[in-house]
Amino acid sequence: MQKELKLMILDSARDLGDQVSKHLRKMMKNSKNFSVSIVNSRFSNGEAKVILEEDIRDTDLYILADVGNYSLSYTMQGNTHYMSPDEHFQDIKRAILAASGHAERITVVMPLLYQARQHKRKGQESLDCACALQELERLHVNEIVTFDAHDPNVSNAIPLLPFENIYPTNTILKKIIEIERPKIKNLLVISPDMGAMERSRYYAEMLGCDVGVFYKRRDLSVLVNGKNPIIDHVYMGTDVKGKDILVVDDMIASGASMLEVGKELREKGARDIYLIASFALLTEGISAFLEGYKKGYFTKLYSTNLSYVPDTIKQEEWYEEVDCSYQLAETIYLLNTSSSLRNKEEDKKEITRCLNCIQE
Repeated sequence: MQKELKLMILDSARDLGDQVSKHLRKMMKNSKNFSVSIVNSRFSNGEAKVILEEDIRDTDLYILADVGNYSLSYTMQGNTHYMSPDEHFQDIKRAILAASGHAERITVVMPLLYQARQHKRKGQESLDCACALQELERLHVNEIVTFDAHDPNVSNAIPLLPFENIYPTNTILKKIIEIERPKIKNLLVISPDMGAMERSRYYAEMLGCDVGVFYKRRDLSVLVNGKNPIIDHVYMGTDVKGKDILVVDDMIASGASMLEVGKELREKGARDIYLIASFALLTEGISAFLEGYKKGYFTKLYSTNLSYVPDTIKQEEWYEEVDCSYQLAETIYLLNTSSSLRNKEEDKKEITRCLNCIQE
């Protein structure tokens, strides 16, 4: 028997969650509001608690949170304190604890996976992502849903817990085809480093084109902020001259590496250069992107609304937001109805249809 669906939207994902709720109402042909009313309050020392304001007994509960939202703040000791991913993750655990013993099933929906970049350990460093997933497992959640995990193999840390890693590839490509319809041709997908190669290959397979990769040559004798600095980007692959390029990665933090790749591609004679990232964190501001755009290092940056992006960035002419709220709502709907999720073959057919429309 299908359980009643409920959606607990934490403050970090309020805008995205409201859109998801609207899509769910249409999908389920139901005028009711699926959102659970909650209060997330804090004491003056920063400690917090989550309180449910309605009954969720025997429901199929989906907790939606954006651990990358750096716009939220609270007052602690009289000072304004901006929330970090650590605090957002703590709020997710509070929400689980408030719902435990009441909801029949609890699914945590974290589009941006917490500590995704710390997915493996080298030497004496912490293994944060695996530890976080195991924390959720110990809290007896029934499933975890995320988008474009930095390394999906981190799910090996929780082999008995369902871990759905959804790719926004299809949604992003449809947006690019829709906007760039008359322009794009002779495509080539480029991976900015070896780590993003599998993701880039997926894009190339969807588009039926070739793929290239940049190799980051690093100075292994120096350590800066925990990393070996990049000396050079070495390209390996098909000639890029005269081609439209899609440079694909899961996330952009400072963006320095992407811009360097864009510069190299421009110097090699590439035509239009489109940067694609599931998550445009841009945590070090946009001054480098403004400068890079003026110099022609890229044509546009496409990214999703699965994690917070400031309005100041959304208003830039080089930024295109891809709305993934429908895809997220569809995922929740299919899980609630115990249906199969979309597969790669279905995505491929849809993208092929879109490309055929361009050629016609």
